Amino acid sequence: MKQLLILLLGLLLCGTAYAHGGEDHGDGPKAGTAAGATSFSVAALSEQFEALLRYEPLEGGKPADLRLFLSDYATNAPIKGAKLTLTTPEDANLKWAVTEQEPGVYLVEGQFPANKAYSFALNVVAGETADLLLLDGIKVGEKLPVAATAPAAATSLFSSWKTILALVGAFVLGIGLTALLMRRRRQPPEPALQTSEQALTASRRTPFP
Repeated sequence: MKQLLILLLGLLLCGTAYAHGGEDHGDGPKAGTAAGATSFSVAALSEQFEALLRYEPLEGGKPADLRLFLSDYATNAPIKGAKLTLTTPEDANLKWAVTEQEPGVYLVEGQFPANKAYSFALNVVAGETADLLLLDGIKVGEKLPVAATAPAAATSLFSSWKTILALVGAFVLGIGLTALLMRRRRQPPEPALQTSEQALTASRRTPFP
């Protein structure tokens, strides 16, 4: 019985390892925009402020709408009522309109002329505090990465369930066979049937009263 249980345990462990065999635990994209994301992001830090720029895919020569999140570097509190001025080092003629939508969230509107990388020089004036930040790496014309792992994940999940069900069935079958064998061992042996010759010999040896 111990050998049977060890065998079943080994099958269970092998099946679990097989179910995880399709997963990729190697080095993936640790930087940039993750697959399946809906927007790009660019961040900048200074001793006073923290700025995060988010935008959907942009096309050169078309109107661009970007969201700028501005917060205090030390407390992470949103900066409201700030005066923001944006310039583009790659093209000083570009003009950008900045409108505050809610505390710490600003809408940036304008247009990039071509599909290439741009940057923003952000001048922030909030009360008596002023600072300059550079938002670098605004990629105009770039498409979002496509999440191509969903079908593979679904297939792996389906395969793992099939494997688990098969192992559970094997385990239950093994328990049933073990119980059947133990039951047969506990039953007393049936008495052997005497042949006619053995019965006759026994009657001859028995004295008459």
